[in-house]
Amino acid sequence: MAVVEAKRQRKDVSGAIDQAKRYSRSFKVWGDETLPGSPWGEFIVPFVFATNGREFLQQLRTKSGIWFCDLRRPDNLRHPLPTWYSPQGLIDTLSQDIDESHQRLEQEGFDYTLKLRDYQVKAIQSVESALAQGQSALLIAMATGTGKTKTCIALVYRLLKTKRFRRVLFLVDRTALGEQTANVFKDSRMENLQTFADIFEIKELGDTTPERDTKVHISTVQSFVKRILYPSDGTAVPTADQYDCIIVDECHRGYLLDRELSDTELTFRDFSDYISKYRRVLEHFDAVKIGLTATPALHTTQIFGEPVYTYSYREAVIDGWLIDHEPPIRIRTKLSVDGIVWNPGEVMEFFNPQTGQLDLVHAPDEVRLEVEQFNKRVVTEEFNRVVCETLAQNIDPTEPEKTLIFCATDAHADIVVDQLKKALTDQYGSVDDDAVAKITGNADKPLQLIRQFRNEVNPKIAVTVDLLTTGIDVPSICNLVFIRRVNSRILYEQMLGRATRLCDEIGKEVFRIFDAVNLYEAIAPVSSMKPVVVNPNISFEQLIQELSTVKDPAAGAEIVDQLIAKLQSKRRHLSDDRTEAIGASSGMQFQEMIEHLRSSDPLQLKEWFSSRAAIAQILDLRDGGANPVLISHHPDELRSVERGYGNAEKPQDYLDSFTAYLRENLNTIPALIVVTQRPRDLTRAQLKELRLLLDAAGYSEKTLQVAWRDTTNEDIAASIIGFIRQAALGDVLVSYEQRVDRAIAKILSSRAWTLPQRKWLERIAKQLKVETIVDIEALDRGEFKTQGGFHRINKVFVGQLKEIMTEINDALWQNVI
Repeated sequence: MAVVEAKRQRKDVSGAIDQAKRYSRSFKVWGDETLPGSPWGEFIVPFVFATNGREFLQQLRTKSGIWFCDLRRPDNLRHPLPTWYSPQGLIDTLSQDIDESHQRLEQEGFDYTLKLRDYQVKAIQSVESALAQGQSALLIAMATGTGKTKTCIALVYRLLKTKRFRRVLFLVDRTALGEQTANVFKDSRMENLQTFADIFEIKELGDTTPERDTKVHISTVQSFVKRILYPSDGTAVPTADQYDCIIVDECHRGYLLDRELSDTELTFRDFSDYISKYRRVLEHFDAVKIGLTATPALHTTQIFGEPVYTYSYREAVIDGWLIDHEPPIRIRTKLSVDGIVWNPGEVMEFFNPQTGQLDLVHAPDEVRLEVEQFNKRVVTEEFNRVVCETLAQNIDPTEPEKTLIFCATDAHADIVVDQLKKALTDQYGSVDDDAVAKITGNADKPLQLIRQFRNEVNPKIAVTVDLLTTGIDVPSICNLVFIRRVNSRILYEQMLGRATRLCDEIGKEVFRIFDAVNLYEAIAPVSSMKPVVVNPNISFEQLIQELSTVKDPAAGAEIVDQLIAKLQSKRRHLSDDRTEAIGASSGMQFQEMIEHLRSSDPLQLKEWFSSRAAIAQILDLRDGGANPVLISHHPDELRSVERGYGNAEKPQDYLDSFTAYLRENLNTIPALIVVTQRPRDLTRAQLKELRLLLDAAGYSEKTLQVAWRDTTNEDIAASIIGFIRQAALGDVLVSYEQRVDRAIAKILSSRAWTLPQRKWLERIAKQLKVETIVDIEALDRGEFKTQGGFHRINKVFVGQLKEIMTEINDALWQNVI
């Protein structure tokens, strides 16, 4: 079945595949001992291997590992494996016919019991098309809440049903996500009322190894790190063929390993260590890798490539699949605006986490801490008290909506839970003790708390750090509170994603953001070129980032000098493990690296560092135990609670800027011309394009509604079309629902309708309130389609339905007198 060409260790191994291919061509078959499907062109033996006995190392790719090539298709490329195929794996691989599988995929429809949305079908088709073109690493980017797991289940079902893959490994990085995924697999009905688990055998988190008939194995990345890199005595390391497809849910997660889980899951020394092990798990198997994420990070695209399909949050909001948010409510306090200041000579109180003691010192100079350092470098109960009192005035714990609060540390979460319970009691007279709960890795039974937050009445308010930032599905979350700063766009977007899901059960129409640390503005894009300042606190990562952006050779040389100076200082404090890790990342000894920096041109160093980003992250890690934390007793008070309208200070300024934007672009954007002159002709595609365009300019329907309410004290749920016509033409602003009711009332009174015709007009009105535009295409979908679609409805109206739809649209946008 296979040829192995063995070489000495000093020989390059990738080229030895050519010799193995020659053996396959010249192999002599005696009697009837041919393999099914042979020969494959000029090849008699289907599989070839080459090895020189060296363990695979990515930096020495062509000189190490076990190189493999499947000769049955000429476009199968040779590639390295860290381990061997099993005999059964070769037999199973030989039995697969990939060309036939792709033909079956093309013929396989989407008429499943598990109903898919249009964009989910497009995502699946994009993956299947990429597979047919030979891609082995693929990425799907879909906004949080748009059903990545559901899409994935349908995709896996199709790939297994058509025998494109034999066994799929579904990787998550948290036990809670694994449980959630397993439940969805078991509950999803695919065909003939059978669930996925009824049709294909599934192994869950507690199962370490798959069986012969297992088709899907759900597991955590951490458990496979243990199995592959740290196998216990008697535990066999998996063979390369154990899975031929790996799907990684929330595959961006390498950007941050949740330190709160260190007691229950394998901990990693640092970011680069995590990513290294994460990649080694994926590369251990000779498998197609498919990543799922809402927020691709740099390392995500390095592993999986650019997305083969993207469906953004804004598209999902405009299409009606996700909830939009109001402009953020900014909570400004005296301390958050002015900072916390100790004047020279004032007593400063420190808490030392290592000794558990309070230490008192006198400030030698003025010490000032800004809001981004609150609750990390300084504990300030006064700031948290004022914030919690403001939250209590805006969040009623008896309402069905849920709230998620993001804190800086586990200790900070404890303070917020305590202060919030006091504030809610003062505001409402009493509060259930279980209504507010800390859900972090240090809480008692965090997985059980997550399930209670999702499924039970209490807790209504969850206070967390990172545990609930990603992958947790609680549709009833309507309020997000930020009392911590984050520097990662990805982490911030994942946090926002916790509240974007629809929840019709509680009538959720929007979610609110309470921002106590000015995060909403701080996370906005900033210039990547920062001033080069000699600052002992500047990080290695920032220096290397600046080096990658400067164009002035003199500035580049200055940055290199700062790097060398910091390296010389840092080397005296590095542990042996850290020094070894830097050596592995740089490919040279520490002193050699310093000499390399000295002798290299800054432009050359840009390229050198671009593939060695881990060096900076290792150097920036702090050694030793926890740092002392300042205790602040500075009094605080509420300064203001206000909306954030981007660059506009006031809601009227925002509405004025919207009017100015329309005037500037009225004659250059075709859809705006249609809205202002011929609204009845506006198509669904034009409306979506216009919404995306306005949203990119900072003008969403929800924000315009809130700005109008804050300016006029009138709560009008007008559509984006209504706002455009009001700003551009002076139309009276009324709610879109009122416009629909008025238009249908006018049509109903215009002539004598039969009872079936009146009922259909009422149904069309109901759909108009949901979709804004109801056209022939809309009448051939959903409930309309099940009742015969446009063709049958048109018969009810004696062939006049097109003309009647035109009348409705005319009446819809006639101005109100």
